[in-house]
Amino acid sequence: MFFQSQHRRDCAAKQEERQRKLDGLPSSFFEICTETDNKVLDLPLSELVRRHTEGSLSTASILNAYGKKVVSAQKTTNCLSGVMIQEALVPKDPASPSGSDCTDSPEERSKPLSGVLVSIKECIDIEGYDTTVGYSSKVNHPASSSAAIVRLLHDAGAITHVKTTVPPGLLGLETSSDLFGRTSNPYNEKYSSGASSGGGGALLACRGSVIEIGTDLGGSIRIPAHFCGIYAMRSSIGRFPAQGSHSPIPGLESVATISAPMSRRLEDLEEFWKRVVEMRPWEYDNTCVPLPWRPINLPKTKLKFGVVWKDGIISPSPACRRALEWVCDALEKQGHEVVDFSPPSISEGLNVGFQLCFGDGGAGFFNPLRKDEKLDPVMVASKSLLGMPLWLKKFLAMITRKSTGDEVWASMLETFHLKSPAEERALVVSRDEYREKWHQVWEDEGFDFLLTVPHALPAIPAGTAEKVTLVSASYMMIFNILDYVAGVLPVTFVDRESDALPKNFMKSTDYKKMGLISKGAYSVYDADKMHGLPLGVQVVGRRFEEEKVLQGMKIVEDALERCGRKFIPREF
Repeated sequence: MFFQSQHRRDCAAKQEERQRKLDGLPSSFFEICTETDNKVLDLPLSELVRRHTEGSLSTASILNAYGKKVVSAQKTTNCLSGVMIQEALVPKDPASPSGSDCTDSPEERSKPLSGVLVSIKECIDIEGYDTTVGYSSKVNHPASSSAAIVRLLHDAGAITHVKTTVPPGLLGLETSSDLFGRTSNPYNEKYSSGASSGGGGALLACRGSVIEIGTDLGGSIRIPAHFCGIYAMRSSIGRFPAQGSHSPIPGLESVATISAPMSRRLEDLEEFWKRVVEMRPWEYDNTCVPLPWRPINLPKTKLKFGVVWKDGIISPSPACRRALEWVCDALEKQGHEVVDFSPPSISEGLNVGFQLCFGDGGAGFFNPLRKDEKLDPVMVASKSLLGMPLWLKKFLAMITRKSTGDEVWASMLETFHLKSPAEERALVVSRDEYREKWHQVWEDEGFDFLLTVPHALPAIPAGTAEKVTLVSASYMMIFNILDYVAGVLPVTFVDRESDALPKNFMKSTDYKKMGLISKGAYSVYDADKMHGLPLGVQVVGRRFEEEKVLQGMKIVEDALERCGRKFIPREF
């Protein structure tokens, strides 16, 4: 009999535990949704809360409807890391004289998120459950207390029913691990659901939850939103409770990881944000800013949108550019001012951000890994680069500049290494100077919002992250470095005819002018094979403008609908 490593035993045990939980669910959860179930699934968050509060809709009915979607979502996408539905189920009592099917007490119902199902990303603590962050070494170490947001949710009457998958250490473009397996995109199983909140993105697209609580260091809620056709908004640091949410790089403050919600509907995202802030999250988490919810009414005409068409690293693919063009065209037709914007160098800011993130030489990320634990190739490449002697990286950077003229990649090569405390402090100074550049140019231009693609590509094929590289997250990560508010909403789908690359593109002058990073990303783009994948757009505001950005997202969505281009997601 062959010896099985502790890593393999822990992975097998974790997956068996998940399956036992699923197998133990009531038989009705394995049936298709009834008309009644679909009516529950179609309820906006505010209406679901109202009905649950008044007693016309029970917790059991909500769990039965969403539970069926959870089971089917897991079967098709493998999006779950843990199942807590049994614990949330309320025993069914005989129907009340009023005819209501609700068996919950009035005290349980009269809360701002009463009956709302919220899935939780695996890296967020729930008392009594493992928080592995995708590492097998952390199996069988249940959290001793729940994260601030989980405690707030339970006090508000929400129901946490499942935890969702993550890649090891939360860094990557695909959600895949030995511990939980690979999570696929609901629209096409051969494609990524995004990372690192890819499990939550897939579950929401499959209608298995009302809200997902994810985390975001460089686009981790916004990439899945773009790839899976859902909604998400990263807030500024301190606006949403983050205590008890584990970071990919523990202790990193210079580019902090934030926690934030994702949703299937924009109105649900806004309503959830409002109700969480009204719960005074600063009383649950000492890092939260005591800033109440501020209702905002923007003028319906003549807002100023700046458009960042290129990041100077990877130009948007035809599909992603078309989605951005649609938004610009729709906004102009509604009377808004839409202007091209060339921001301070994104590659410069990204370079500073990556150096800060990996200033410890990757120790925080790589140390928890076991020897036989498989890692996303994009992170294997990062580890190799970090471990390479600095003199060799500087030599390769020099060769790169001379042979290709690719300054972006050359600069990454020679700066991606372990930093001393003095070097880290100098980088924080550089970050602050970079932030000031953005602040000044935004003030000068008088923008209400910026628009960008969320990513240069639609959802990427499974196993191609190494070609695409982490640098491709630049359109999103730059706003983490700036600590700006940034939301993603779905716009349309890839079309094999409209979004195809020009014939012989790989031999064209445009292609030859591309840098190495851009060529790698474009090598996986195929509009024919990507046909039908969702495409989003990113709406950006400045620090602590969460209320305003949600309104900006609504203005974009309304403008598209008025042009006859309303996004209608596929039903799964």
